[in-house]
Amino acid sequence: MTAPRIAGPWPESLWRATAPFVAPSPRLEGEQRADVAIIGAGFTGLRAALELAQAGSDVVVVDAGDVGWGASGRNGGQVNPMMPFNGPEQLRKLLGPQHFERLAEASLKSADDLFDTIARHGIDCQARQNGWLRVIHSAKAHQAALRDVAEWRAMGAEFELVEGEALWKIAGTRAYRSGVVSPRGGAVQPLMLAQGFAEAARRHGARIFGQSPVTDLSRASGGVWEVWSKEGVVRAPMVIVATNAYSSDLVPGLRRSLLPATPVQIASEPLDDSVINEILPQGHTISDSRRVIMFGRREPDNRMIYGSMGRLVKSDVFAGFDWLRRDAERVYPMLRGVRWEYRWGGHIALTDDHLPHLHEPQPGLLAGFGYNGRGVALSSVMGRVLAQRALGAPAESLAFPVTPIRPVPWRGIKRLGMGPAIWTMKMMDYLETR
Repeated sequence: MTAPRIAGPWPESLWRATAPFVAPSPRLEGEQRADVAIIGAGFTGLRAALELAQAGSDVVVVDAGDVGWGASGRNGGQVNPMMPFNGPEQLRKLLGPQHFERLAEASLKSADDLFDTIARHGIDCQARQNGWLRVIHSAKAHQAALRDVAEWRAMGAEFELVEGEALWKIAGTRAYRSGVVSPRGGAVQPLMLAQGFAEAARRHGARIFGQSPVTDLSRASGGVWEVWSKEGVVRAPMVIVATNAYSSDLVPGLRRSLLPATPVQIASEPLDDSVINEILPQGHTISDSRRVIMFGRREPDNRMIYGSMGRLVKSDVFAGFDWLRRDAERVYPMLRGVRWEYRWGGHIALTDDHLPHLHEPQPGLLAGFGYNGRGVALSSVMGRVLAQRALGAPAESLAFPVTPIRPVPWRGIKRLGMGPAIWTMKMMDYLETR
């Protein structure tokens, strides 16, 4: 088993700087009993805890860090209602017609589901549903977008292809010639969203413990699971593992079934209205269709946030920020010379088929993860689905298929090759956009 460790200090991100102070969660000490134990206090685990607590279940959540310490409190905060990478026909082939219909519907409704949940629980997280713009970087990608938009629209999606002046008015940049608008998309302050989920779950009786890395997960007599930390234990008949890219070997094979990737972001100083009002003037979030995508948004205090894939230098030390700045200036020349006050990174989980994975390796043990860059919306759906299953919903009724844990083929080689692969993909993107 990978040795668990107490999480390090919080990253110096814009989200950490602007979220309200919340007292640290207490450590797990002594014995706790619950109906459901959840490992991981990010979006997935907290949404599951909220749903279960609302339904009357006694819930305990434990985390090696604290609420939102991992990807949930570091990500780009974009709420994008579309599956990553796979078009409808690819998804249908991968899943079969029954599961495809369910997963496609859950994906297309994921943004509305999240914003409705935020409103229902009164979560203050700077939520705005002004739309998401995916700009297209090449002629080949444009043709693929035409096909995918037609297929998604046939299923009821509100996607619209925009070109030329219509695109430039939305994007505020002439670096791209076409794009796809999803009006259901939007943005949140992700750390505040995680804190809001936690507060709502606590109001319904959930108990949340931080700085308590799980050292052992085992099944005792009578079908009761034991979740051990250094100083305490939770005993429950049901366990949900919601650790995503921060997974260890608590569940055999789980860590090897995903590839961790390392997005990085930068946030500017507050900009003059004359500068920021030219960028995404209607309040959309933006990302593009490159292999190494960019993503960005403007903030209520006139900051610009820009992100892409970076690389891990050592534990919680990230690189790739200089490329980010140059790319931001390529897309938005008015950003040249601005001061970037914050830079941070984190880990997300990629799966080999680019789909979220829901596993039930043993009775009473569930795991959900693998959002491939769409985690703000899809992780919340996964948390709800995990709660449904824990409450007894039949596996065949769920939005995500229950699948066996399978290792990523050649995972070690792929991890070692991640840096060179990103460099190669950046070069291919560059050649296609010339």
